[in-house]
Amino acid sequence: MYVRTAKSGKNTYVQLAHNTWDPARGRSSTKVVHSFGRADELDVDGIRRLIGALRRTIGEERTGGAGPMPEVLASRPAGGALLLDGLWRQLGLDTLITGFVQSGRGRKRDLAATERVLFSLVAGRALAPSSKLAAAEWMNSDVFIPRLAQTCAVVDEDACYRAMDWLHDVEPVLARQVYYQVTDLLNLEVDVLFFDTTSTYFETGDADEARWRDEGGRVVADTAGARADADGADGEVAPDRAVKKAGFRTWGKSKDSREDLPQVVIGMAVTRDGIPVRVWSWPGNTSDSALIRQVRADMREWNLSRIIYAADRGFTSRENRRELMSGGDGYILGEKLRSGSAEAAAALSRPGRYQQVRHNLLVKEVNLRAITGSLERFIVCFNPDQAQRDAHTRQAMVARLSEMIDGSDKLSATKRAELRGRISTMPGLNRFLRVTPGGLLRIDKAKTDAEANLDGKYLLRTSDPNLTAEDIALGYKQLLQVERGWRDMKSTLDLRPVYHRLEERIRAHVLLCWLALLLIRLAENRTGHTWATIKRETQRLHAIDAATPDGTFTTATKPTPTVSEIFTAADLPAPTQLLGIIPAGPTTS
Repeated sequence: MYVRTAKSGKNTYVQLAHNTWDPARGRSSTKVVHSFGRADELDVDGIRRLIGALRRTIGEERTGGAGPMPEVLASRPAGGALLLDGLWRQLGLDTLITGFVQSGRGRKRDLAATERVLFSLVAGRALAPSSKLAAAEWMNSDVFIPRLAQTCAVVDEDACYRAMDWLHDVEPVLARQVYYQVTDLLNLEVDVLFFDTTSTYFETGDADEARWRDEGGRVVADTAGARADADGADGEVAPDRAVKKAGFRTWGKSKDSREDLPQVVIGMAVTRDGIPVRVWSWPGNTSDSALIRQVRADMREWNLSRIIYAADRGFTSRENRRELMSGGDGYILGEKLRSGSAEAAAALSRPGRYQQVRHNLLVKEVNLRAITGSLERFIVCFNPDQAQRDAHTRQAMVARLSEMIDGSDKLSATKRAELRGRISTMPGLNRFLRVTPGGLLRIDKAKTDAEANLDGKYLLRTSDPNLTAEDIALGYKQLLQVERGWRDMKSTLDLRPVYHRLEERIRAHVLLCWLALLLIRLAENRTGHTWATIKRETQRLHAIDAATPDGTFTTATKPTPTVSEIFTAADLPAPTQLLGIIPAGPTTS
């Protein structure tokens, strides 16, 4: 390690550097550890204090004798935050936030501090999800966050809430710019977007007070004008742009099977690579068609080319399909084979040979134009591995049902009715049960045969005339990326419980989870490791705070070979050993 000077334009800079051997190039390369700034503007006193601290670190004083060792103040995990911060800056999210133009009168917000607090909250969701009060304590004492100490002396709960409120206020602009940054820098393909929704419930007995909202579920101010044709109670006059009244946390169709609790609905759009490019929040009773209209409107505002939306079987209604096709876009949708629809029955009955596109995926396109009267295309997909699992599961359920009804002919009519009622509470078994005209319980052979015909199969419908059957099937399978995103949101990032009751804070909380998911998915794609492995390995790199008479400094422990490999795979430089220096203040006599 040595000190060197480097010229840039008319200025000369002093740097601390060291050489490393590059086996690929067959020569050494220079890496800058720290820049002391311009040679004509050096902090000479600070450099002297650093030299003194380093001498004492190796047991020498300035005169060459032994001196006091630095006092170790704290040791905190640093590797995870350093990795996330590198990705955050690589995507330009730091300059995006600090570059926001502040308008209006009054005191200007310190955007540098806001950016660091927001990053810390995002890193907290990925590394140690908790309430905002606990997050403030975590970022102050339990983790090393790069550049946080230089912008915020101490972060409290109020600072977290102020940053979240700002995030909520700028969300429409920020989401658009984040999308452009991410898709541009990562060269993401957005010709197909995978969209799905989930819900998250709140442990409270009361829904929020109903407020006037626009088509996107946003609150409309009462002073914005008035109209009398919106969905108001008792002829109540609605503000301009309002379409209905609803609370944000309210009752609706729960995907967590908690219809007894208020909820909000959350939507997410994901690319082919699993990168979440946008997230939305809506009141808990928002219909699917309203969700789709909002998503379509946002995408149209972003001036995207034609998009094909892939969504699950919950979006197959005629109205939803019409919304997805508006503006020239298209869709790939799953169709319920057990719905009894004419399309499903016809698709299963059509003859034809399957085409193998993967070792566990076969596809067959069927022509249903005579039935549907439209140009929609239908693809029957067959997974042999899933067929075996379906058959095994059905056989186990039939065997259990057979055991339950064995000997029931000898029971009284009342006892058989009780057994029938008990089985009716078990949907998996009940669908294979048949009751004879005489009240006897039997296995429904016709039903089991019909179910066997569905083993490993699913039906897709698309409006796109050009995609091959293989592209349609493989595109729909990528919808698993969204489902994986929801699992990570709810488990790894602890989307729930939500420690907020105000709508603005809940929306900001969802945005923080989205940004955290964006960073961890990028880390996973680049390194090939799961986030659990990345977090476990990188958190072994610690930051050590030490004090000397000349000030304090923070140094990193030596990264393990695995940590170095993770940073290299993530296209990030290895963490520098010297993480920060704070010179001692002037003394007074």
